[in-house]
Amino acid sequence: MATATPRTADETSAPEAPAEAPAPVGPLGLVSEAPAAVSPEDSAETEKAPTLKQRVRDFRARHAKWELALFFFASFAYDIATLRRIDNWFVLTKQGLFLGVLGLLLLVELRWSWGTEPPRWLARVWRFREDALHFFLGGLLSPYTLFYFKSASGLTAFLFLAGVFGLLVANELPRFRALGPVVRVGLFSFCLTSYFAYLLPVVLGYYSGTLFMAAVGLACAVTLLLTPLVRAWSRDGRRTLRHVALPGLGVQALLVGLYLLKAIPPVPLSMLASGIYHGVEVVKGTKGRDYRLLHERAEWRLWERGDQDFRARAGDRVYFFASVFAPTSFKPQRAGDRGTQLVIRWYHDDPEKGWTQYHAYDDLYLEQGGREQGFRTFAYVTNPRPGDWRVSMETEDGREIGRLSFTVTPDDASAPREFKVDAG
Repeated sequence: MATATPRTADETSAPEAPAEAPAPVGPLGLVSEAPAAVSPEDSAETEKAPTLKQRVRDFRARHAKWELALFFFASFAYDIATLRRIDNWFVLTKQGLFLGVLGLLLLVELRWSWGTEPPRWLARVWRFREDALHFFLGGLLSPYTLFYFKSASGLTAFLFLAGVFGLLVANELPRFRALGPVVRVGLFSFCLTSYFAYLLPVVLGYYSGTLFMAAVGLACAVTLLLTPLVRAWSRDGRRTLRHVALPGLGVQALLVGLYLLKAIPPVPLSMLASGIYHGVEVVKGTKGRDYRLLHERAEWRLWERGDQDFRARAGDRVYFFASVFAPTSFKPQRAGDRGTQLVIRWYHDDPEKGWTQYHAYDDLYLEQGGREQGFRTFAYVTNPRPGDWRVSMETEDGREIGRLSFTVTPDDASAPREFKVDAG
């Protein structure tokens, strides 16, 4: 009979050996080895430091808006420093080429932007079309802004200038670009009118409101040429009307309205300098007439030209002296013609009636343009009333080229006056 073997106390209390942890199983059911521990030194060697190119890319991504602003103002400053005269034929030719390339790029974009793929030979550069469009738009809007700024005078003209500058800034913004062809067609239409508005006077040699309307007509003609081409490609008349005809012709209607409100400056004319003086003397110079300008202005009033604080004695005349830039081609066009007519208007702030016209001198003609210092002229009024005054120079159709405000104060002194002399 078998008997059980008794266990000792040591055998009974001895612990069992712990079971080994199962080896990790890979995704395919294969047993894989546990990864070895990595020391900090090995980790530092494994992680590569970012390259200079990567750091520059990250910096640009963090400061994208500031980069955009920097490049915008740098390009605008470059245009200010390098832009030549408005009648320079290199400038006119360059802008004409920009307009031609811009028109072709718009046609290409409108041709293949409505659900159709561009051909294979164009596909590689297709993604750069938007940058190219805005590059050429910026290259046109920047000089237009400068030319309008030089010709602007008065609140309405400066409001128009602010709008043009706003378009220049908006052209660089990604949200504005995302609006697509409808906005770019409108900007292109605006650029066309702005270009023709000073090309025609430069070519024909005179300024006239009729020439601005002719510029509008030429811009409308270009829009009307684009419309049937895009209509034939897209086969969608409603979309073509909304993306091409309406923005192009709508901009022209807006410009005509602003012109009738006299908000558009009279490019290519611009006021270079103006001042109020006690006397203007015409003298013979080495290259024709020169002018001696008499004034009492204190030396420290550097921001004024002449006597804008005019101290008047009995019998004094207030002289307004100005120089106006006009293209070289500006001159009498035919026998008996005296050139482009200008008007100088004097206004006085009457205590009872407010600002009223005191006098207008309209027997003034811009006989010859092209002089770097401008076409010089002057006018005067005798025995001016005390108070606030304003004098403006305008075109024949009432567009202000420049204005100057001054104050007349009675001078009861009788001692002889010694005037300072500036060259005009």
